Amino acid sequence: MLYRFRSELIDALSKEYEIVLAMPFVGHEDDFAAKGYKTVRIDVDRRGLNVFKDFGLYKEYKRLIKEEKPDFVLTYSIKPNIYGGYAARRAGIPYSANVQGLGTAFERRGLAYVASKMYKLALRRAKTVFFENENDAKVFLSRKIIPQDKVTVLPGAGINLETYKYVPYPENDKFHFLYLGRIMREKGMDELFYAAERLNFDGESFVLDFVGFYEDEYEECVGQLEREGAARFHGFVTDPRPYYAMSDCVILPSWHEGMSNVLLEAAAVGRPVITTDIHGCKEAVDDGVSGMLVPAKDGDELYRKMKKMLHTDRDARARMGGAAREKMEREFDKDRVVSMTLDAIK
Repeated sequence: MLYRFRSELIDALSKEYEIVLAMPFVGHEDDFAAKGYKTVRIDVDRRGLNVFKDFGLYKEYKRLIKEEKPDFVLTYSIKPNIYGGYAARRAGIPYSANVQGLGTAFERRGLAYVASKMYKLALRRAKTVFFENENDAKVFLSRKIIPQDKVTVLPGAGINLETYKYVPYPENDKFHFLYLGRIMREKGMDELFYAAERLNFDGESFVLDFVGFYEDEYEECVGQLEREGAARFHGFVTDPRPYYAMSDCVILPSWHEGMSNVLLEAAAVGRPVITTDIHGCKEAVDDGVSGMLVPAKDGDELYRKMKKMLHTDRDARARMGGAAREKMEREFDKDRVVSMTLDAIK
């Protein structure tokens, strides 16, 4: 994720700074090293709630900061933001955090209270805190985690318009929906499988392409749709662009996002999307112009919008894809996001 979505920022920072990247080693660490960046393995249990294990993460960040003596620390995602931010604060090192979405930590009342307190403690002396949509910033302000003068809202990670070039709309014999990402409940999988099964029962001609990892509970659902000829599972891929190019429509029925990179990539390639009417998704779509919005957790409405897209004239869908590309050029250009980030931390 760091390599795909933050490489341009890291490269820009490297013009003035020596870069040290502290991260789990799950791919691309050799690519970073080839650019001359020092990489340090720091494993993070993304979903675990073990306080003692997380205190070990804080000690790792504390040790790293003591060894490297950085001039500035920039963190991403909740645990590095909290434990890395607190370690930088205690060491008197200037730092900023990037909140890439609120996630489940702010959905459960008790957990939201704890996360708010921990964030407030960690971010007290942050130079600025980056958000990927206005709503997430408002949540932090309403909970008095940070003051207004520390808020910087970015248009997500932005999209590299040269890497994700516009591709003419395909002429497929069968309609291709594409879901790209982790196949998990919070991404709206229950609703998507429900809608796909209904469309298949209706006798609609389509294929639902899945690209990504699935959690065990959805293995049978994917397999069943494959056996019915309504789905194809492609697994994890390092380059998603060919899959965007062959799709007629990209679907993301997620329950929460910071700013969906999948939607930005799909739109940049020139594909209409169907996604949920939530912050982190709806900002990337002009409803009825570049795609369609549905309420979160509403399988019936998702089914209706997928059916509507299936029966929309190909030329109209191509125009939606063109409008999606134009929106990316206007609002989400990666160069603009990098510039905004550099301005905020200097």
